[in-house]
Order: sequence, then C-alpha cells, then structure tokens
Amino acid sequence: MVETEITSSEIGSKNETIKEEIKFQYFSYLVMLFTIYLGSLLIPALFFIGYMIFFFLPNFLEITNFIELFTKFKPVVAFTTMPLVLIGCYLIRLFLVGIITRLFWINSEKKSPTKDGIIPRNFQSKTLKYYHIRSFLIKQGKNVYMKGIFPWLNNWFSTFIGASKIGKGTTFEESPSNDKFIEVGKNCYVGANTSLASHAVEGVFGNISYFKVKVGDNFTAAGMNILGPGTEVSDNAYLLPLASATKHSVLKGNNYYWGLPLRKIFRKKTMELLDISIEDLEKNKNIEGYRDNSSLPNSKSKESFIISKEHPTQEQIIVNSDTDKIDINTLTKEDLAVDFTTSSAISRVNIKFLAVYIPIFWLSGMVVTIMFYTFTYYVKIWYILAFFLGLMVFLMWFIFIMASLFFSKLFLILINLIHKPKQGIFKAELGDKDFEFWCLRTELKKIVLWLIRNWPLPWMDIIAFKWFGIKMTLSSTMWDSWCDSEFITLGDKVIIGQGATVMSSMVIGKYLLIKDVIIGDYAVIGGEATIAPGTIVGKDSVIGAISTTTYNQIIEPGWIYFGVPVIKLKENKYADLQREILMMRDVDEEKKFEVEHEVNVDEDKKDLV
Repeated sequence: MVETEITSSEIGSKNETIKEEIKFQYFSYLVMLFTIYLGSLLIPALFFIGYMIFFFLPNFLEITNFIELFTKFKPVVAFTTMPLVLIGCYLIRLFLVGIITRLFWINSEKKSPTKDGIIPRNFQSKTLKYYHIRSFLIKQGKNVYMKGIFPWLNNWFSTFIGASKIGKGTTFEESPSNDKFIEVGKNCYVGANTSLASHAVEGVFGNISYFKVKVGDNFTAAGMNILGPGTEVSDNAYLLPLASATKHSVLKGNNYYWGLPLRKIFRKKTMELLDISIEDLEKNKNIEGYRDNSSLPNSKSKESFIISKEHPTQEQIIVNSDTDKIDINTLTKEDLAVDFTTSSAISRVNIKFLAVYIPIFWLSGMVVTIMFYTFTYYVKIWYILAFFLGLMVFLMWFIFIMASLFFSKLFLILINLIHKPKQGIFKAELGDKDFEFWCLRTELKKIVLWLIRNWPLPWMDIIAFKWFGIKMTLSSTMWDSWCDSEFITLGDKVIIGQGATVMSSMVIGKYLLIKDVIIGDYAVIGGEATIAPGTIVGKDSVIGAISTTTYNQIIEPGWIYFGVPVIKLKENKYADLQREILMMRDVDEEKKFEVEHEVNVDEDKKDLV
C-alpha cells in the first residue's frame, strides 16, 4: 500500500512525499540460504560418509583387539587421519560457501551493479531490492567464517565473492559490520566491534547512504570505532578507542585520531590519554604531528601532568583551551568507581544458575537423538545417507533450538510463578531475591538467544523475544544487536542497528535498575548505540550511531538525537533530505564542503525523487 503525505517546506511551499512499504524478498532469501547451506555440505558429506563406511569403520571401529588399534598399520592410519579428514571436510565446505555465494553475488551485480549513491528507502526500486539481497547474501558466509576455527579466512571470502577488497596482512576482529563495499590496504588492524560502515539508514522511510569506505595501508582501529559511508583514510592512521568519523570524512593519515566525531590528537593529549612519558614519545619522533614541543611541560616525569587517580589535585589537571574546567576536588573515589554491566555480561552470577542448562539441553538432546536414530535406522544406503545428511543436520539443529526454546519457556513460567518480575531499583548482591531471580531469568533466556543468533536464520530471534515477553511485531528488525528480553516494547517497523544494545536492566555500582523501554513506530536506533533502562523513544525518531541515552530519558517524536549522552540534534525529515548534496568533512584541516552526487536509483524511478 502506498501512503501519500503532504508536507510544508521551510519556505512554505508544498511537495508530495511518497511513503511506500518496502517488500523484502523472503522467498528468494530462503532459496539462496538453502542453496548455499546444503550445496556446501553435499560434497563434504559424501566424502566423510564414504571415508567412515569404507575405511574408518572396518579398519578401526570394527577391530576387536585393543592392542591392534595401535600396532597395525591400517588402524593407526585410520586413527591419525580422522582429524585431518574432519578439517579437510570443513575447509571444503568453506570453499564451497565462497563459490556458491560468488555465483549469486555476480548475478546480482549484473542485474543492479553496486555503486556510490543515496538509495531512497521510501519507495521500492531494483537498486534497493538488490542492495538488500546482497546484504542478506554476505551474512551467512561471514557468520560461517568469522565464528569458525579459521576466522582470518573471512578476508579471502569477502575479496573472492567481490563484496570488498582487503589487503594482505590485514586483521579484522569480530564485528557486526565490515561486510561489504569497503577497501582496506595492507597490514591493517581493525579492532573488535569496529565498523567500517559503507551504509547508513537515515529512517524507515528515509535514505540509505551507500558509499565505499576506503582505508590505506598500516591503518589501526583500536576498537569500538565507526567510519561512516564515504570515509577515506590515508596510510598510517591510528584511531583510539571510540574515535569515529561521520559520513564522507577525509583523514590524511600519519596521525592519531580520537573523539566523537574524531579529530587529530597532539602530543600532550596523547601522553595524557595513553598514560605514557615524554621519553616514550621521544622514541617516536618520526610520527607526523608531534612537533608541538613548546606546549609540553618542562618536567620529564609523567607524574607532573597525568591526573592522579588516587588523590587528584587541581594543579595536576591539564585542561585544553577548548574544554570546560572540571572541579575534580569535588569527586570522590566512589564517584569514579562505576561497576557497569548488562544482562549480556553479568559479572556476579552464582554458578548454581548454570544448572538450569543441564535439563534443558538433556531434554532437547533426547528429541534430536530420537530423530537421528530414526533417520539412520530406515536409511541404510550410504550415498542416500550422505546426500540427505546436510538437510538432516539443518533440521536437527533447528529442532534442538526450538526444543531448547520450548523447555526454557516452561522453566521461565515456573520461575515467574515463584517470583514475579517487577520494575524498580534493587540491591545488586547475592541474597537479594529480585537480583537473584533477575540473574536466573537472564541466564535462562540468554543461552537460547545465543543459539538462535548463531544459526543460518538469525532473524528468527524475533520469535524468541516475543516468546520470552517482548512486545513487538514481526515488522521490526534487529541487525546483529543485543536486546534485553523483558520490559521492552517496540512499535511497528523499528530498526535497531548493528551492534546496538537495548537494555531494560542495568547494574550500576551496588544497584540493579529495571525499567520499561518503549520505542515508538518507525524509530531507528543507530549502530553501536546504547539504550538505557526507562528510555522512551518517540515515533519517527532517530538515535545516531555510538550514542547513549540516560536512565529515564525521553526522546521526542520526529527528532534526531546524537551524543554521549544524546542531545536533540535536528528535526528528522527523512524522505525530505537532499539526496543530491553530500557534506564532505576534511578531518585534518577541519573544513566542510558540499559535493553534488547522482542519486542511486533506477532510471524509471528518478521522477519520484
């Protein structure tokens, strides 16, 4: 259905904004998924079953003399080659995942080539369709490689299928992003949860900024960094933790960068942040940008300018001219000692709670065992067994997860009858019933959610979230994000970005906070953002990437918020944004300038822009 909305521009004229429901190609997604999954398992399964029946079984398993297992040639060969066969089958499967994905990828590129541009999201187009198809294609392969025993092979996978170009010697730690349309040089290090984000969704009915991210040689991102679409980074650039660039930023490199948004960091600030001495930096005089010797203190000891964490004094504080002075004498040690954790990383849970996994896994495993025994009992021919082995593994995996979900729900009902979940502020210590039962509920749900998110259909976590008590519809999406599983309400078509965290519970110091989180219709939570308990996000609002809300914060409808903590930035006009004008940012020179760019949309749709 197409909905038409009449809006007024700033000068009072009226223009028509199309808002069309985007149709995802779920049938095509499933066809591609099963083709990649089953196709990549067929040859390894045939090889493994043949090896088991014709070599390992007669030469090892059927040997009745225990001593012969380790003294005769064939049993020893069978015993020593089994691990090699398993690893070989695994590598063959990885290679086939790459081959099949590459075929689908090439076909999608022929129908709608990947290119820089703004993709309108408020109406259906071929460009948007194949953007989503490629986004789906890369997920399965990336998940198989990054969560496997050879995660570094993901660089080969991305380059081989044509999704990205990654140089030799470059290391990517695990991250929900870094999947497509990026170009990275040689000998780079991209830390954990760093996102080279070639795309940014500006609203449910807004635009997708889709521009290649280009990074030079010897680039280092410490962790929790984001480079927005169109960002270009030259050689030898170093990003400190959380340093992130907005869209279309240009970094000349040979320097350290920090901040939100990032900027160059000079010698004095580097010494302060990294807690190193003048002598340490003197060993690296070749680093470009460290030539501000006149601004350094004369003392050669770092204690003269590093803030003491134990007994700070006003004389020890170094304050830049562009920052506000803080009276650190008013802060106590207790003020600075914050124990921050969420339900996804509980630090003080008694091990007795882990005992609930035993009956859940045992009951779920019994269901799968009965199914597998029935299959092998009636299917005796080895090549038929091998042919259907991939499908059986998939079905057994699915049944195990669904059984775990079912039995977890039964335990959860029993636990909630004993102690009903409630909101409030509680003591975060063992012995407090509200805290202990919160820990128990969280542990019970977490294992099932982890299982669902690490199988070929991770978007089925929505079913688990609804089953566990989150109020939401199937129209909302959670792209590799974490969400608590109680006291959360999501409206229609909510988008929660990659790496984001939505918390209805939080441990701060000695206290556990539990409070409802409500996110309205068409809201967008940016990648790596954090939503604190009690947050209410209004309809059509956008919270920017790496932004954080505060406890009980209210986000007004129809506005864009950004920052740590978030502040109101500007009105969200989603579909009314200029698609032809890009705002480039030169980080080193601290300048901004506009650049015209063609809208990335089908020729027959350009009259709608």
